[in-house]
Amino acid sequence: MNKWLLSLLLATTALMADYTAQPIDQKLLDSKIKIIDIRTPSEWKTTGLVKGSIPIMFFDERGNYNLEAFLGELNKKIPQGERFAIICNSGSRSKMLGTHLGQKMGYNVIDLQGGIQYAISKKIPIEPYKPKP
Repeated sequence: MNKWLLSLLLATTALMADYTAQPIDQKLLDSKIKIIDIRTPSEWKTTGLVKGSIPIMFFDERGNYNLEAFLGELNKKIPQGERFAIICNSGSRSKMLGTHLGQKMGYNVIDLQGGIQYAISKKIPIEPYKPKP
């Protein structure tokens, strides 16, 4: 009985999981979806962040990552099952991570194609990065 229940739970989670890719636009911003910026602090300082986004570094400056630490921070900010978006500089890191989160880990994630560079080019509101003390 327990195995059947576990199988049903896993199947339901897989059905609810979703990965999509789209460029950022005003309609998405108006939906109040949470945006997770996975870039590095130096990148956040250089370009700023999409207004209201949440900075949680995934890859460091050397290309290393700690999935467990990232998920710990992500799960503090995004309730389980809630749809959210991720953004990086150009879209390549967010595509890699978004695919993994959505297709392998059961998250409902939107990969923001073109990243912050696309957002800047489309005049999406950007705010300065303010590190927390």
